[in-house]
Amino acid sequence: MSITLNSPLDMHLHLRDEEMLSVVGPLSSESFSGAIIMPNLVPPITTKEALISYKERILKACKGNTFTPYMTLFFKPTYSKEFLASIKDELTAIKLYPAGITTNSQGGVSGFDVDELRPTLDAMSELEIPLCIHGETNGFVMDREAEFVSIYEMLATNFPKLKIIMEHITTKESVEALDKFDNLYATITLHHLLITLDDVAGGMLQPHLFCKPIAKRPEDREALRKVALEGHPKVMFGSDSAPHPQHAKESCGCAAGVFTAPIALQVLTELFMEHSSIDKLQSFISSNARNIYSNIEIPTKTVILEEKNFEVPGKYADVVPMFSGETLKYSIIKIT
Repeated sequence: MSITLNSPLDMHLHLRDEEMLSVVGPLSSESFSGAIIMPNLVPPITTKEALISYKERILKACKGNTFTPYMTLFFKPTYSKEFLASIKDELTAIKLYPAGITTNSQGGVSGFDVDELRPTLDAMSELEIPLCIHGETNGFVMDREAEFVSIYEMLATNFPKLKIIMEHITTKESVEALDKFDNLYATITLHHLLITLDDVAGGMLQPHLFCKPIAKRPEDREALRKVALEGHPKVMFGSDSAPHPQHAKESCGCAAGVFTAPIALQVLTELFMEHSSIDKLQSFISSNARNIYSNIEIPTKTVILEEKNFEVPGKYADVVPMFSGETLKYSIIKIT
């Protein structure tokens, strides 16, 4: 039996830059039609010139594959409506990071005072530019996302015309928030559909499964699976595929991020097949994103998978993928 996926989209992707970009860029652009590209480079993407330059570097790295990088800015509370209007044709969303909470987020938001954030968020609301948020406080690591739900609710209430994407949600509290506000949406990663904290640190520490937000409890994973496998219209696939060189993962001070780009579609197909929900996979990896990001143009691409063993390479250059060296049940056999 073959599985056909039309124009798959990754609505949360890290491509890094320079040599790392040249390695990981083609691994997404080969099988995905497009992806929301994270702006947390060093320095972060905050200007029109930097955004356009980064997009050009991405397209060059993708070596002619049919692929659209949907570009984002690193949130600043002082963006003017005039500036955002001038860049809107190149911009898909703006990404907000709490300061210091994850990789390269030192310049993020230190407080969530509505009056301080209002200039940018009002402009985004008027211009219909979505806001993507890494939703964690700086509290106890297992509670950070659940604590942030009240901030999502504050923003959703104060800016009802603003589309707010809760990025890479990991908790049942975030899932419950989806249906409380019309303007709240979410991305869900592959790894958070599969693992809990026990897989990361329950036995020998697994550094290549360490990520932020950290994997949570079994009941949280089940809440994520339920909305993904049932085709909930407000959730979409965002890999948060986050490459780091092997030495940065297998070291003291392990870098946060799971690299899933090369195996995402194969593993998602297996997961949805196992749960008799393969008819919902197209919505999760494309249709819902089309509806949520209603203004994006999506290249046509067809990806065909079959139940055929795929041996995951141990490394891609110096980046170790999830399921490194293991055998997956499904393979991509054709891309057109």
